[in-house]
Amino acid sequence: MRALRIEGQGGPEVLKLEDAEDPTPGPGEVLVRVRAAGLNRADLLQCMGLYPPPPDAPQDIPGLEYAGEIAAAGPRARRFQVGDRVMGIVAGGAFAEKLVAHEREVMAIPRDLPFATAAAIPEAFLTAWDAMVVQGGLAGAQHALIHAVASGVGTAGCQVAAALGANVVGTSRSADKLERCKKELHLHHGIALPSGPTFADAVKAATGGRGADVVLDLAGGDYFPETIEAAAHRGRIILVGMMAGPASEVSLGRVLQKRLCIQGTTLRSRPLEEKIEIAQRFEREILPLFARGALKAIVDAVHPFTEAAAAFEKMSSNQSFGKLVLEWR
Repeated sequence: MRALRIEGQGGPEVLKLEDAEDPTPGPGEVLVRVRAAGLNRADLLQCMGLYPPPPDAPQDIPGLEYAGEIAAAGPRARRFQVGDRVMGIVAGGAFAEKLVAHEREVMAIPRDLPFATAAAIPEAFLTAWDAMVVQGGLAGAQHALIHAVASGVGTAGCQVAAALGANVVGTSRSADKLERCKKELHLHHGIALPSGPTFADAVKAATGGRGADVVLDLAGGDYFPETIEAAAHRGRIILVGMMAGPASEVSLGRVLQKRLCIQGTTLRSRPLEEKIEIAQRFEREILPLFARGALKAIVDAVHPFTEAAAAFEKMSSNQSFGKLVLEWR
């Protein structure tokens, strides 16, 4: 099979398209022929040597989400048949023509969705839904604040929150992207930040003075002090990314006064059984919304795997709206 392998440390230039050995499915696993894979900033961090994969994942082949079809089943794997269209998340290895995954972690692709569209669903929507709803307890009539709302996870979180009936407030450095989120994704209030993270007052104005009950924080860094001010009393801040940097100086007194819950989360490093549980719950509760048209994957562009470097450059420049996808052609 062909695969994008990491050779050295650096930017997208260290990804080389090479031949690799086909993986073999073990007990309870399936072999998936990958048709498309979504890009994530974690892939670029892995290339830079800043986000090593778990020990049981491929060490030199990145890629966290995929869409494809079942090519073979390992011993005692009975859930899918050869040719079934599937998608899912993995700890690595999605940037290859084939991968193995536990059959209970694999999800069926909603009907009529192309592979390139399906590949944009797992990481973004699982991350946003798990952070905001499962961990953050977001419900209807509450206020949600989403940083980088035009990103892959941001566009997913915006739709999930709106589908629950929440009042959705989003931030972005681009006023044009915010307008698009309002028109296409049910964003209620957009806050443009062209010159830096000053948004707490605007969030309070958009929420009737209350602040955000749940924050989907993809930024961290120097956004975090303002995020604390923008949160409601007993608000929940779920940190899932650090686009604005890995460090921040905050007032712990404000955390105490507002009785805030601050929680960090990742999907990649969780034990297999936790990943299976969250994937199966997502398949039951959220995937039907795609079939009904209530949710949709936002794909900015689809590139062949031979043009992976250009796709990563676009992601790094923050020019994209939604997800970037690679596909085998």
